[in-house]
Amino acid sequence: MYEGDVLAGNWRRPGKGTIPQVPAEPDLVVEDADSGFCGAVVACDKEAVTLEDRFGRRRLFPLAPAAFLLEGRPVTLVRPAAAAPAAPRRSASGSIAVEGLRARVARESRIYVEGVHDAALVEKIWGHDLRVEGVVVEYLEGVDDLPAIVAEFEPEPGRRLGVLVDHLVPGSKESRIAAQITSPHVLVVGHPFVDVWQAVKPSVLRITAWPDVPRGVPWKEGVIAALGWRCDPPEAWRRILGAVSTYSDLEPELLGRVEELIDFVTEAP
Repeated sequence: MYEGDVLAGNWRRPGKGTIPQVPAEPDLVVEDADSGFCGAVVACDKEAVTLEDRFGRRRLFPLAPAAFLLEGRPVTLVRPAAAAPAAPRRSASGSIAVEGLRARVARESRIYVEGVHDAALVEKIWGHDLRVEGVVVEYLEGVDDLPAIVAEFEPEPGRRLGVLVDHLVPGSKESRIAAQITSPHVLVVGHPFVDVWQAVKPSVLRITAWPDVPRGVPWKEGVIAALGWRCDPPEAWRRILGAVSTYSDLEPELLGRVEELIDFVTEAP
């Protein structure tokens, strides 16, 4: 079973550094050199290891140098290093993901976004966070009727409304409409882009920049023509959305506004 005469000389105490150290991982099969007891590791602490043989018998042995045989050769068993804690999984928005999430009952508060593309992008990046918080996102056909929509919603403490508007820049039609909303229970924010398409970083689509579209040309159709894409706007949007996977694919001007809205509608009254 062993090479040479294992009883000849001090075979368990050879020169320094020649006996390998082996972590006593569970199920490792070793033999105690003194007693001949052979079994699998079932437990190990800083001072001793517990072995279980094929009959289910267990014995405790100290972690002495060169005290065990592994495949017929002497080894020193050592306590296995503690496994590093696994890093928490992140959601697409960068927040810590809640494992085994069951969606919370929806709050009365809501977030409205301008258009189905905006809603789809918000869902893809912040969907997990919104389900954790119980926030429903609905889309508007436009902001022209925003004051009437807000009045119909009847915001109040515990029933807040957050609104995300495209192209909310000084002097724009959107900014004039937003200025009509004065309720403290409504927050209207926006990004500077003509369309939410521009909130996706060009590099994600392997283009250098979003093209300038001349006045009088429908913006989406103009972008598609300038980029040389042979598709219609719905197909182009599927291509854009499919290239987005995490918050890092989006411009900060959109990221900050959506996070602001989520904080607003989930704040305790």
